[in-house]
Amino acid sequence: MTANSTSSDQLTPPLGGFQEINGRRIFVHRSGSGGPAVVFLPGASAVGLDYFGIQQQVSRFSTAVVYDRAGTGYSDPAPLPRTAAEVVTELHELLHAQGIAGPYVLVAHSLGGGYAHRFAQLYPQDVAGLVWLDAFHRDWDDFVPPEASLAAGEQMAPTAEQLQQALPFMRGFVAEMLADYPEHVRQSLVEYHVSERWIHAGIAERASMSALADELRAGPDIPDVPLIALTPLAVDPAQQALMSEETLRGIHEGKTRLYEALANSVSHGEHRILPDTNHSQLCFERADAVVQAIRDVVDRATRS
Repeated sequence: MTANSTSSDQLTPPLGGFQEINGRRIFVHRSGSGGPAVVFLPGASAVGLDYFGIQQQVSRFSTAVVYDRAGTGYSDPAPLPRTAAEVVTELHELLHAQGIAGPYVLVAHSLGGGYAHRFAQLYPQDVAGLVWLDAFHRDWDDFVPPEASLAAGEQMAPTAEQLQQALPFMRGFVAEMLADYPEHVRQSLVEYHVSERWIHAGIAERASMSALADELRAGPDIPDVPLIALTPLAVDPAQQALMSEETLRGIHEGKTRLYEALANSVSHGEHRILPDTNHSQLCFERADAVVQAIRDVVDRATRS
């Protein structure tokens, strides 16, 4: 493991608070009431409050919870990467410490899919439903071209120097994406996404994709709970800069088949394709589709 030295630039959250778990302060923000509670699992380089806009809409019909894994966002530093079991044990303890009763609807974006799956493996009785937002799946390598495998992605991941050079772009990109957020929330998130912590936490978590898939393969499949998978098919600019048109086409075809198989693996699964947004902007450009998917899974989980 590599140490994630981020204490020097840790930021103060604009809202929410902290819960101490195993000697670390974990950032958490909840809103709304009722159940099943909806819990957001961020992607690599993302933080809980990135999903604030969606959280506020979901809080109109259920309890909505965003948080930051230790070593990321506003939470205390931790050595990264960590095993998925460590990450989800922390989340499970956080939810119990906050008095947020299960079972939960887990909303997983990108890397968060691996943690949602591991949560379901360790705590199946605490999962009421799943919303898969173009999220990590352990079978990724079986569906995409070899040059887009998890190991290849780790090799192609940007370096700290490259990310440093991209910070001016990131500042404008994040500010534009979060234009509708309250100013104090937006500004705090912009500062996080151009911080040293953002750089090093993202690098560390993206470096563990293959190990995460191996950890998940040692456990059971996704449980038979209501599930909706959203697959955006617009080209992500970051991918376009690194891959050929043929590889990008192979990724889109492969992940479409992968998430279709995922939806078909449960009794109440559904796959929804979104051709007008990409992986990075799904939760902002198509927040409406994300909120609708969450509402539908909450309704199906309640009925079942």
